[in-house]
Amino acid sequence: METNEVYEKLKRVFEDGIGEIKTDVPVYPFFFVSADKINAVSLFLRDEESLQFDNLSCLSGMDYDKDNLAVVYHLYSYVHHHKLVVKVVIPKSNPVVKTVSDVWAAADWHEREAYDLVGMTFEGHPDLRRILLSEDWEGHPLRKDYKVPEFYKGMKVPY
Repeated sequence: METNEVYEKLKRVFEDGIGEIKTDVPVYPFFFVSADKINAVSLFLRDEESLQFDNLSCLSGMDYDKDNLAVVYHLYSYVHHHKLVVKVVIPKSNPVVKTVSDVWAAADWHEREAYDLVGMTFEGHPDLRRILLSEDWEGHPLRKDYKVPEFYKGMKVPY
C-alpha cells in the first residue's frame, strides 16, 4: 500500500489529527500526525487488518526548526511488505508527545534515546531516563543550539 493510500484512510478516521502529506521528498514520502493523536494513530496502524504495521523499525528525535522538535517514525508491515514514515512536530517550549512504547516495544529504547539526546518527553513512557549520557549531564547534544561544555566533572572535554 502506498503512503498516500494510508494517508487517505487515516484522514477519514482521524480527520484533523492527520496533517499535510509530503510526497515530493528525496527518500520516503511522509505525513504529519498531531502529537496528541500519535498513540491512537499508531494503534490503528498496527491493528487495522489492511495495514498491520507490526514493526517500528526506527524512531528518531530531531531538532526540526527554530521553534520545534520532531519525532520521526519508520514503520514496516511484515504481513503486507509496505513501509511508512510518519512525523510528529512538537514545540521546543513544551516538547511532549505521547509514548508509543505500549504499541511497539522497540519504541522503549528509541524514545529514551530521543529524550536523552534531543530533550523531548514521551508522556506515559514506563522508564523515561537517560540511556547514553550520565544522569547529571546538562543539555541535549543533538539540539542545534547545544553548547559542548568545556569541562565535565573536572575533566576537559576534547573539542
